[in-house]
Amino acid sequence: MLFFLSLIWGSSYILIKKGLTVFEAKEVAFLRLSFSALILLPILIANFGKIDWSRLKYLVVVGLMGSGIPAFLFPIAQTHISSSVTGILNALTPLFTLFIGVLVFRAKWAWSKLAGILIGLAGASMLVLMNASNGTESHALYSLLVILATICYAISGNTVGSYLRDMNSFHISMVSFVLVGIPAAIWLFFTTDVVHQVATQPQALPVLGFVFLLSLFGTVIASVYFFRLVQWTNPVFASTVSYLSPVISVMWGFLDGESISILHFAGMFLILAGVYLSRK
Repeated sequence: MLFFLSLIWGSSYILIKKGLTVFEAKEVAFLRLSFSALILLPILIANFGKIDWSRLKYLVVVGLMGSGIPAFLFPIAQTHISSSVTGILNALTPLFTLFIGVLVFRAKWAWSKLAGILIGLAGASMLVLMNASNGTESHALYSLLVILATICYAISGNTVGSYLRDMNSFHISMVSFVLVGIPAAIWLFFTTDVVHQVATQPQALPVLGFVFLLSLFGTVIASVYFFRLVQWTNPVFASTVSYLSPVISVMWGFLDGESISILHFAGMFLILAGVYLSRK
């Protein structure tokens, strides 16, 4: 499941990049959240009576931190940094997950987890430095937006692990995404020019398809499996998917004409070693 998630989320950044060829960053975010809500809303209505609504406040936190806020941070960042660098920076998620889990959620501390996170982070840092040396555009301010998104993910993952562990993972996804997606859809329709763009620009419709794939796989399906993974293991191990997704994003870069050297494979090895240690 961890590798399956890494494949989906590692491909998300290239889909965001495709979306930005036609739409603005905020429009990509609104579309992603809107599609997610529209996919899940009929299922939510059909299962309304089965959901534990007493945990609504935790579901709101998961919706905002796990989807709503990052949906805007990533495309804004990718207007100035590449999709591969964005995916690599997302590898900070396990580090923040551990720190927030220990400091706020009273999670158990284990040196093997810390060692695994640091080793994996070293591998991700190697890939970051290689991208920088290859001339990849990078701006500190926009990189901080990605880091802020990883903090949001860490809060979401710890919330699921601490308060929603025994709740159906599909219910978590349905409620959290609909809560943020319906307002996003209303905002999209009344404040943006997306409908006109799709109707008048021939290239807008295929790009809209990329954003739909991003919503279906990168948001809805991946989140259901991620929440289930948190419930089966723990937030720190589940967040190590962020160590594997940079490997996928770098491979997408290779397919797009970027070179892959032995140092890339060395970084990938460190990432996998970190995943193993954090699981022990």
